[in-house]
Amino acid sequence: MPEEPYPSPHADRAGVGLPQREADRRLAEYGRNEVGRRRRTPVWSRVLAQLRDPLILVLLGALVLTLAIGDHPDAVVIGFVVVVNTSVGVTQEVRADRAVEALSAMSAPIARVLRDGVERQVAAMEVVPGDVVLLSEGDIIPADASLLESSALLVDESAVTGESVPVEKGTGGESDSVLRAGTIAVHGRAVGVVTATGAASTLGQIAALLDTKTGTTPLQRRLAGLGRILALVTIALCLVVLILGLARGQSLEVMAVTAVSLAVAAVPESLPAVVTLSLALGARRMAARHAIVRRLSAVETLGSVTMLATDKTGTLTEGSMVVEEVWTPRGAATLTGIGYAPLGEVRLRSGAEEPLAREAVRDLFVAAALCNDATLSAPEEPDGAWTALGDPTEAALLTAAGKAGIDHERLVRERPRIGEVPFDSTRRRMTTVCRTPGGDVQVCLKGAPEAVLTPGVLAEPAKLLEDARQEAARLANDGYRVLAIARTTRAQAPADPQTAESGLALLGLVAMSDPPKQSAADTLAACRRAGITTVLITGDHPATAAAVAGRLGLLTGTHPSDVGSHGHVAGRACVAGKAEAPDQQVVTGGQLAAGEIADLTRVRVFARTSPQQKLEIVQAWRSQGRVTAMTGDGVNDGPALRHADIGVAMGHRGTEVARQAADLVLADDDVATIVSAVKEGRRIYDNIRRFLLFGMSGGTAEIAVMLLGPPMGLALPLRAGQILWINLLTHGLTGVAMGAEPASPGAMNRPPRPPQQHVLGDGLWNRVLIFGALITAVSLGAGLWAEHRGGTSWQSILFLTLLTAQLGLCLGLRERLLTWENPWLPAAVTTSVTLGVAALYVPALRTLLDTEPLSGWELLPALLAAVLGLAAGREGRQRRQGGTLRET
Repeated sequence: MPEEPYPSPHADRAGVGLPQREADRRLAEYGRNEVGRRRRTPVWSRVLAQLRDPLILVLLGALVLTLAIGDHPDAVVIGFVVVVNTSVGVTQEVRADRAVEALSAMSAPIARVLRDGVERQVAAMEVVPGDVVLLSEGDIIPADASLLESSALLVDESAVTGESVPVEKGTGGESDSVLRAGTIAVHGRAVGVVTATGAASTLGQIAALLDTKTGTTPLQRRLAGLGRILALVTIALCLVVLILGLARGQSLEVMAVTAVSLAVAAVPESLPAVVTLSLALGARRMAARHAIVRRLSAVETLGSVTMLATDKTGTLTEGSMVVEEVWTPRGAATLTGIGYAPLGEVRLRSGAEEPLAREAVRDLFVAAALCNDATLSAPEEPDGAWTALGDPTEAALLTAAGKAGIDHERLVRERPRIGEVPFDSTRRRMTTVCRTPGGDVQVCLKGAPEAVLTPGVLAEPAKLLEDARQEAARLANDGYRVLAIARTTRAQAPADPQTAESGLALLGLVAMSDPPKQSAADTLAACRRAGITTVLITGDHPATAAAVAGRLGLLTGTHPSDVGSHGHVAGRACVAGKAEAPDQQVVTGGQLAAGEIADLTRVRVFARTSPQQKLEIVQAWRSQGRVTAMTGDGVNDGPALRHADIGVAMGHRGTEVARQAADLVLADDDVATIVSAVKEGRRIYDNIRRFLLFGMSGGTAEIAVMLLGPPMGLALPLRAGQILWINLLTHGLTGVAMGAEPASPGAMNRPPRPPQQHVLGDGLWNRVLIFGALITAVSLGAGLWAEHRGGTSWQSILFLTLLTAQLGLCLGLRERLLTWENPWLPAAVTTSVTLGVAALYVPALRTLLDTEPLSGWELLPALLAAVLGLAAGREGRQRRQGGTLRET
């Protein structure tokens, strides 16, 4: 039950709020405060989308033809392939949507508002424009609002703007007084009046950019082109066979059945099943890596990606502030460790005076822990993570104090706070007064260097102040957030704590940042080896963006003067028209808005960008024919995630908007999974091309045998049933098993295939013709040899030889011949050989297929054909591999 309303202490200062009756009226007028969720796609619509696939349409046409001629067995096989392909695709989409829904959580289910002069808790969706909302530390802001009053308010806006550091909010001077829906108050208190809800809010405006993704994936475009070509070529060749057969005196019924059988043989009807199996296996592998595939085609699309646009905060970085460097007048130190766990080391720099420097560092962190309002919580489970409540900057200071061996809880018990001056945007510093065990008082102060390193605050020599300012400037230039910390001890507590902010001793400087994830550098290096261009797009400060880019190797070829002591790189603005190397550019959203950048694809780092600008950057790359991927976790990433060829969202840290806009959700937020996904995509595409090479070589050979056999004296080389049986054994179980072949060892050491390249491009057409000609020659040679000897079994010999030559080629095209990574393929080939031989000796099959049993020596051509097919496949694969390596 909801709590009873009680008089609010804010009522007198902020007014009485809206009357409940007026709030109800506005709710009816403006609607609920929620961004409309997308309607669920009905199952029938998903089924129709699957059936619109070009190759499925070709198969449906073949199904109609086989039913028309009464070939029910083959009709059953084709229908089975269509049903399986459609069922797997629809099932995967439905399961993925359910998995994403399981990750979702309402952003702000409850809001505190003033209604009729009393404070009430209402559902966030019932907040209306004009409501007075009350905010405290940890609250999610339910709607856009304007501040009426605030006290030391800091708001985490990273989900909306990409800014990694909490933003100060206030009502006076130049302070930012705008509150955005979906952001979080991490420190302080505030009262605001709601200015926009629902679709009119910041979240709603971003959601408006999330219209349904249009267009097709690279794989779909390539297969659509293939389907059109196959349909035209198949119809033309089958008409030729029909006409030539009628010209030789064959009956119309026999040649019609033969032509339709050739049509079925020429169309690789197992291709949809191969594609679906490959994608499903890829999705299963990705699920094992904590990645949820929302669309099966997304896995393959990653394999075709040529450009990766990535967000910074929470994607490439840890998403939490960490103290990395400390400077004191007696020496400097670095700290190890990530996250809020107080686990790591304080390592003194060379030249520091032991133990004076270590004592100075400890004194600094004692003061930082006392001048602090954040709290850390240990994990409830052994493998859980430490969490923080409060300002992330203050939480980072507590973590660093723990690494220095300071027990915060014991410290605050021994030195209780008796006075404080909160941080505000005007003073840019915070002061606390604590009672020491000896009865004295200790004044601790922290703040921005420019607000602390002044003679009015510090009682230090001018030389020391100048050294500290230079060190602060160096650290800031390296992309760090820098704080100065000072302290003094006095006999009596000051009447006003603010009067104690003078005559302090400088303890030193702390430099903190949101560090890159340990896996991020390796991930981006793997992308470079794979020929993928990486672009960083963030709403953060240019210097911060440049620093992270430098540490991750995105800004290569920079001048030594741009690189800080820890690999940080100072941002440099790109000026339009300058012939600056693309990887040296750091461009801001302001420059984009001013139209200073003519070609967005020449820039590698973007900072201070809006959601609309992120979308424009992705669209600029797509307009050049590049296959784009976008990773992100915030609301501000949603439009770009939706419109990229593939969007990848963080599942744990990511917002609901980002997850719903994405095609792939990384449940563990591990950016390294993207590399695995790219490898999976390339494996899938390689297997599709491998199957096409195998299936179309066999289909080409079957048509060529039927065209060339009669002029050579073989009146009707193959009967319709024999053609369909070969097709069933090669394109059926064997062809589908090819979809499970492992990835090539060099898959990630070659550039992605050009987006405009046909699925049979890069020499595959030539190889189809070469292998098809080889199988044709071997099969016709065996048939002519048997016919020349005067036997009546020449057609059965040709039938078995044509089958085994194709199966031998299938094994020869494997990435590694002697491997059990895909045991299904050798098992399928063995089964197909067995069924092929059974067609000659099982009476029922002999009657159905009109074959004759062969003697031992008559089986030799089939055996030799299998060996030749195997050898040809291995030779072609090795030549192709050598060409690929040379290209790389």
